[in-house]
Amino acid sequence: MDKNIFYFEKLAVWQKARMLSTKIYEITSHFPSQEKFALTDQLRRAAISVASNIVESAGRTEQKDRLQK
Repeated sequence: MDKNIFYFEKLAVWQKARMLSTKIYEITSHFPSQEKFALTDQLRRAAISVASNIVESAGRTEQKDRLQK
């Protein structure tokens, strides 16, 4: 196992989430400036949230953490 790669970086779902974030940034960069703090910001934060949540859950090591309600 490569010691420079975290476990979650090998997950296909995390890789796709990162690609989604990149694509969202590319698309929203062409949105009108009046959308900068509305739709653009919301889409970008949502896309980043997907990858962030995967990383957070991958860091849970104990069963009680993974079963958190």
